[in-house]
Amino acid sequence: MTNSSGIGRFVWYELMTPDPKAAIAFYTDVVGWKTQAWEGSDYTMWIASDGPLGGVSGMPERASKAGIPPHWTSNVLVADVDATVAKARKMDAKVLVEPSDIPKVGRFAVIADPQGASISVFAWTTPMPSHDGSKAGNFCWNELATTNHESAFQFYSALFGWQKSREFDMGPQGKYLIYGAGGVDLGGMFTKGKDTPKPPSWLYYVEVMGLDAAVGRAKAKGAKILNGPMEVPGGARIAQLADPQGVPFALHEAKK
Repeated sequence: MTNSSGIGRFVWYELMTPDPKAAIAFYTDVVGWKTQAWEGSDYTMWIASDGPLGGVSGMPERASKAGIPPHWTSNVLVADVDATVAKARKMDAKVLVEPSDIPKVGRFAVIADPQGASISVFAWTTPMPSHDGSKAGNFCWNELATTNHESAFQFYSALFGWQKSREFDMGPQGKYLIYGAGGVDLGGMFTKGKDTPKPPSWLYYVEVMGLDAAVGRAKAKGAKILNGPMEVPGGARIAQLADPQGVPFALHEAKK
């Protein structure tokens, strides 16, 4: 956190997918989430051990028509959505969804950074408790693969106040930049290979107890392994997957 209000941290994760019921069956089994319907809507919340952390819904019609694939997205907490969006515009970001109110919840907007990766900015009406990323079932890492991670970091640092924590040399793959806020690491950024067809995008990691078992459950339910399981610097282990509807996500197991 950057301060007691949590400005600059990731606060809510959403899955937009063609078949929410199938997604619920998959993720509740793989990572252990429970669910709770949002009263008066088709929106379902993901519930971890310390409360709601996100939600799942069908693909919005405008997104499908625009050719946007099913995906996970995140919300970063800001003090003022409109001011943040105005600042992002001045730094060559695109506004995909203009600032809008969610009754009794808050205000949000969706932007695409100058290299094209999308992310939401959000301000609470009534603050919710923060989540402990070290607990199983919580999101613990937010990773950006982009065309120039140094430029991307400059953008997000100016917008959200993120700071560079350290950097790892991945050899031929280049540098991996770890960023955070208030002394807490939030995730990493790297420049993807030129032969990687996937556009700039975010990937979100969920903490699990027993990575191999979680990967086994995912595979049994139709997920595909994209990378791993493997050890990363520091001794943790990760796996990157695509769920049965083709949505990328990742799992993380802390060093034992």
